Amino acid sequence: MQAGIQFFPDIGPDVRSARDYWQDALALVALCDRYGYSHVRTVEHYFHPYGGYSPNPVVFLAAAAQVTKHARLVTGAVLPAFNNPLKLAGELAMLDALCDGRLDIGFARAFLPHEFARFGVRLDESRARFDEGMEQARLLLEQENVTCEGRFHSFRNVTSLPRPTQKPRPPFYVAALATKESFERAGAAGHGIMAIPMAGGAMAELLGTYREAWRRGGHAGEGTVMLAFHMFCHRDQTAAERIAREPLNQYLRSLVAAASDWMTGENSADYPGYDKIIAALSHETFETQVEKCAAWVGTPQRIIDTVATYRRQIGDFEIASLQVNFHDVALADAQASMRLFGEEVLPRL
Repeated sequence: MQAGIQFFPDIGPDVRSARDYWQDALALVALCDRYGYSHVRTVEHYFHPYGGYSPNPVVFLAAAAQVTKHARLVTGAVLPAFNNPLKLAGELAMLDALCDGRLDIGFARAFLPHEFARFGVRLDESRARFDEGMEQARLLLEQENVTCEGRFHSFRNVTSLPRPTQKPRPPFYVAALATKESFERAGAAGHGIMAIPMAGGAMAELLGTYREAWRRGGHAGEGTVMLAFHMFCHRDQTAAERIAREPLNQYLRSLVAAASDWMTGENSADYPGYDKIIAALSHETFETQVEKCAAWVGTPQRIIDTVATYRRQIGDFEIASLQVNFHDVALADAQASMRLFGEEVLPRL
């Protein structure tokens, strides 16, 4: 199993400036090659402390590409609903050049109603915009002289520049939370899956659906599963819990606040059950996240045991994507955590 790091800012200027957040992030990226972290990943979100410091993952990953020479650079994920595919394909291919062909492209539907409202995009168009946008980006990256007549974007005889460094294009991932159809469609298409154990639920069943769809699609192997976890490693269990507890609780509160429209009457056929998902997340705490193995917190041995427990519950997965500086975890603490995890946990995974 590989493990990399991801950055999901859940703060605003009242907690830390964007300058300080991203400078700290680059300092953490600088540890990746030395300790064997497999990737660097960040999100696309807008307007709210939950993710809003990262409206364009390509910008940060271009900077990260100059700090690490071996780790993959992962969009986790770009949002076709809010992007023109002509612009998106060009930016992604440019990033693939800047990182010398180390780019993995994750796509997501987006799920925060306030973002859709501010962009003037209907929630009920989410699935259609995602499917069309991802397919058009694929065509533009793989082919030249592309013509496509879509519901939302159309173009004729376009060759996107620059061309991707990886041929025929960088690997694709699809981000999914709890919708069985999303896991099935990603597997059938031969894409990797990005999932989040945070919400609990039937992850073993969902990953089984993904693997089975992958096999039915005639693809070699079993697919690629990337799961996201909060991680804080310390030689003292009590200290680890003390340092990580409130930042993780703050992260959970930020998520629920950003998605609160689902609990106050927002609904969409494209997001069945999201009112219940967010309502359940509103009851999550540091303790519940640790208990369900969605947060890896503690000594190296405790984390190794946590990983083993979780793999017994859901089966094997290929990649762990670790949030290492959630909310206001101090840079020195996050660096020490990454070093210890890299020295004593990663070699045993």
